[in-house]
Amino acid sequence: MRNSGIGFIGLGQMGLGMANNLAKIAAPFYAYDAVPAATERLNGDDIIIANTLGNLAANCHLIFLCLPSAKEVNEVIFGAGGIAESAQGDLAIIDTSTIDRLEAIAIHDQLAGRSIAYADCPISGLPFRATDGTLTLMFGGSKLLFDRAKPQLDAMGEFIVYCGESGAGQMMKAVNNIIYDINIVALCEVLPLAVAGGLSTEALTQVVTTASARSFAGDHFVPRMLARQFDNDFPMEDAYKDILNVQRIAIEKHAMTPLVNAMTSSYQNAIAAGYGREPKSSIIKIYEKALGTEFSDQ
Repeated sequence: MRNSGIGFIGLGQMGLGMANNLAKIAAPFYAYDAVPAATERLNGDDIIIANTLGNLAANCHLIFLCLPSAKEVNEVIFGAGGIAESAQGDLAIIDTSTIDRLEAIAIHDQLAGRSIAYADCPISGLPFRATDGTLTLMFGGSKLLFDRAKPQLDAMGEFIVYCGESGAGQMMKAVNNIIYDINIVALCEVLPLAVAGGLSTEALTQVVTTASARSFAGDHFVPRMLARQFDNDFPMEDAYKDILNVQRIAIEKHAMTPLVNAMTSSYQNAIAAGYGREPKSSIIKIYEKALGTEFSDQ
């Protein structure tokens, strides 16, 4: 008999909101985090807090992961006392972490040998969208598992996209983020130049956030650049795995990627300058330094 539980592992900045939304429709619902205090922020009296990964895995037929990197994903699944040791019946794992495409394929193939289904399903959206249940989810895995898990995916996201077989979700996330990253670097490169050329930051802000150059990157980062707010956002060096994903497929397909290459150089220069733990908007600092100017509302 198949276990009836649905589980969620990883209650960080994004996972907490996702788990709270999933708990509204899933029963019984199990949650686990390596930091026990993280479970105190969950909403819902009926949520079952698993004291071990094995306890969660033994009671669930569907488990969602939201973890920082492939290292944690592999530890949670294959480590001592992990999911693979305690899996029962036709267990399926849907991994919303952002990891390397090849790592996702390797995990899928290894689990297939244990009769455990695995899909990579990275997410896009800020923490408030995780809380609101309006994320974009990009699913890479079997269509059968996608259809089976669609009600749970719908509880966490507004835009649910089936991207293809194993690894396709990570590839889609990387493609989306690379375009976003190019946009951010364009802002970081051009805004200080515009200030050095005599344009006011106020006028620049009004135009690039309303005219044809408007983008999500501008809406999100331009106000933060103006306020010199270079914290409380996703560190750029943690996002570097998206660049690696696209670089690998570009090499495999012998593609020409001059814009990607130029963007990558800007990221590398900013990380080398010591800004790796700051958000992507900190790239502006290397261009400001070269020009001796600052994009600021001060």
